Amino acid sequence: MNSAPPTVLCVVGARPNFMKIAPVIAALRAAPFNLRARLLHTGQHYDVAMNERFFEQLGIPNPDINLEVGSLSHAAQTAEIMRRFEPVLDEEKPAALLVVGDVNSTIACALVAAKKGVPVAHVEAGLRSFDRAMPEEVNRVLTDQLSEWLFTTEREARDNLLREGIADQRIHFVGNVMIDTLLGHRARAVPAAETLAAAGVDPGLFLDAPQGFGVLTLHRPSNVDDPAVLQRLLASAQKISAQLPLVFPAHPRTLGRIEAAGLRDMLSGPRICCLPPVGYLEMLGLMSAARLVLTDSGGMQEETTALGVPCITLRENTERPITVTHGTNTIVGTDSTRIEKAVADVLSGGGKAGRLPELWDGRAAQRIAAILHASLVPGTSAARVAAQSQ
Repeated sequence: MNSAPPTVLCVVGARPNFMKIAPVIAALRAAPFNLRARLLHTGQHYDVAMNERFFEQLGIPNPDINLEVGSLSHAAQTAEIMRRFEPVLDEEKPAALLVVGDVNSTIACALVAAKKGVPVAHVEAGLRSFDRAMPEEVNRVLTDQLSEWLFTTEREARDNLLREGIADQRIHFVGNVMIDTLLGHRARAVPAAETLAAAGVDPGLFLDAPQGFGVLTLHRPSNVDDPAVLQRLLASAQKISAQLPLVFPAHPRTLGRIEAAGLRDMLSGPRICCLPPVGYLEMLGLMSAARLVLTDSGGMQEETTALGVPCITLRENTERPITVTHGTNTIVGTDSTRIEKAVADVLSGGGKAGRLPELWDGRAAQRIAAILHASLVPGTSAARVAAQSQ
């Protein structure tokens, strides 16, 4: 009589997690692995409508468990996730916990599991910005210390982990699950014209512009919480929009900071299109059609590299250096002169062409599933199971 397959409890908490968990859940549940993957949503990101939109577009099953934590300060949110997660872990009794990325849910659930003796798998391990002022950096470092399986997106991440005392046998270079999702959904991307038209904007103002159009996103506290920095970035966006119209899907928190700083008028010109948050397929369509992307998002640095679209990152550092060394990414910080020069370089025919990094081939999730299957199911090997899944 066959025993029940081991349970892997998978955690998501915010929208950046959704694109990472979708292929992993699918791979864990599919043949030849057939693991019992359960999905827990902490509710860290509280935009219910947008959550449902992403789940539907990415084919993510409805969460088996939702902690409904909501928005709190970093400390309060982390503590509340831990408080609500512990009894769930006791009830579920999973063979392993799988966490992705670097949000508060990642470290909170990993810490509870580690204290309970449940082994942790961390997807996107070893990424480092070396900036401890970023809450995400603290989450990354601590989660990696707690994890049994560390799944990396680039070979350089291994060096970071080894320096921090992580045993080499716990590190597995598998590729990038974000790119699994991108390659799997690129054909279904919503055309940019449809997204603009649905927002009541004439698509021709952007799609037919002589230089094309750019996409702008801002959400990092370091960029949006300081009114002086925010004003400087919006002033650069205004100046850039004179030659390259910009589509700006605005995070609700970002828009709140813009309004609180009295800067809403800086987005009122016809060549900056301020949109409400858009779904994954809509954003994929916008990025695919853009001449360039201006962003402070880590995920978009990876996505633009995969799409071959020049990316100008509005930060002083990145935890994804392969997007700079191999991809299309240029780090410029928040200095107006550097930002505007980078844009001018792209528009004059420059910008990085980039290339697809190693193992960003759409099969990272299968590699993760093979390794977990080999570890959790007696008598199997990662190599044999991976070969069977080809």
